Amino acid sequence: MSGETTPDLTGKLSFDSDRGAGRSKWIAALLVLLLIGWMGSGFVAPTAEEASSEPDPITADAISVAVTPSQAQDVQLVLSAEGQSEPDRLARVQSEAAGQVVSVNASRGDFVEAGQELGRIASDTFAAQVTQASTQLEQARRDLENALALQERGVATEDRVSRARAGEAAAQAALTAAQEQLENAIIRAPFAGRLNDLTLDEGEFVDAGDIVAEVLDNDPLTVVIQVPQQALSRIETGQAAQVQFITGEERVGQVSFIGGNADQQTRTFRVEVTVDNPQSRMPAGLSARVILPTGEARGHFISPAILSLGTNGELGVKTVDADNRVVFSDVAIVRAQTDGIWITGLPETADIITVGQGFVSAGDRVNPQYAGSDMTAEAGQ
Repeated sequence: MSGETTPDLTGKLSFDSDRGAGRSKWIAALLVLLLIGWMGSGFVAPTAEEASSEPDPITADAISVAVTPSQAQDVQLVLSAEGQSEPDRLARVQSEAAGQVVSVNASRGDFVEAGQELGRIASDTFAAQVTQASTQLEQARRDLENALALQERGVATEDRVSRARAGEAAAQAALTAAQEQLENAIIRAPFAGRLNDLTLDEGEFVDAGDIVAEVLDNDPLTVVIQVPQQALSRIETGQAAQVQFITGEERVGQVSFIGGNADQQTRTFRVEVTVDNPQSRMPAGLSARVILPTGEARGHFISPAILSLGTNGELGVKTVDADNRVVFSDVAIVRAQTDGIWITGLPETADIITVGQGFVSAGDRVNPQYAGSDMTAEAGQ
């Protein structure tokens, strides 16, 4: 038995003749190829949760902007212009006689009536001249009566009567001049108003023609503005106007004058608005803003910060259409207020971009965030 050798079975086992063995090789190779192809494609079936969280291809690259819906409203169109108040009348009072001032009967700032005495110049000489002229007139009248009596008796000639008549007329003229000179010794206010200046002092000497006082009539007060030529056709005499003085006081005035000739440099027209000013309480020379209603329009009220510039520098507003695309519309400012502006040029209803308009252009697709969203809340902070 020890001499027996172990039989060599290497290479003796073979399954080539088994049909199942050959089929398994082909199936394994096919599975390997399918696995390699699936891994190379990188495709992984998304779960339901992953599919729902995938971004919308329409808004994936859209910029978020804050949008506020706006509805057009009726707005009163106005013309606003800066101006200055002027007195209705101004008179610089001159002394019509020469002499020494003997009395001053008013003070600067007083409200004076028409004809009120402001001061008086020494008039003794003028009074004496009146007395002399009056006596000469009486003598001339007696001479005329005598000449007429003699002419009736046939003693006096017609020449004598004519000379007597001329003498009477000369004496009358001399008396009138003397009386006028005496009256001129009293300096009076030419009309009712505020005594803006008075340079009279007792004891000083004034010459005829010296300016001694200034009287202003500020009732009504006149506010002068310059109106551009394109707005002139919308203003008419008698039209009501709101006047806001720099002092904070507001009055209602009326257009009293529209200039017929434009200023050669500014090409604007002078327009005057009168405002009642009893007792001339409000001084002349105040700066004022005049607001004139000129019609109505349909417009949107927005903040000036919403305005944008177009590619050619035109003023406009960016809105969002039904497809969430940006639309740029040219607008015109028709009225400005302290809290915003009124514009025309938008549709009756519009979704106006209020935040982010500087980052988008016309035609861009955006992700609008309306009032109440997180974005608008953050923008207001």
